[in-house]
Amino acid sequence: MSGKPAQPVIDTHVFLRDGDKVLFSQRGGPYGRGRWHMPSGKLDEGEPLSSGAARELYEETGVIVDPAHLRLVQVVHHRQDDRTTRIGFFYEATEWEGEPVNKEPEKCMALAWFSVHEPPDDVIEYPKEGLLGYLNGAGPLAEHGWR
Repeated sequence: MSGKPAQPVIDTHVFLRDGDKVLFSQRGGPYGRGRWHMPSGKLDEGEPLSSGAARELYEETGVIVDPAHLRLVQVVHHRQDDRTTRIGFFYEATEWEGEPVNKEPEKCMALAWFSVHEPPDDVIEYPKEGLLGYLNGAGPLAEHGWR
């Protein structure tokens, strides 16, 4: 070990619930194209986590959530490759306004509601760890992709 401080990418993910349904986004970009994940994105420099999560949700879906109505439900420390690690903070929106629409068609092929009992089969592995931790109550932290 070099003792060098870690510099992970910090991501936020939001579980938008409507009863027993959760909103998923189908990727349209090169990474994970055609596969599903929750509305998510990278935290901006100097931005609080909950504000970043609310911003990303709005930018992708048009749904408005007050950061105070985001409940942290899971954290995933993900090793993407030998050089890149990510820490994903997964929130559940406890109150929100608006109807989800695809505001980023160049990055997103579709938005769709899935039952919490039958999520899509092809969720990208990293966000899937957050989803499973959230749905199964497996504890607040998952480590994914580490050898």
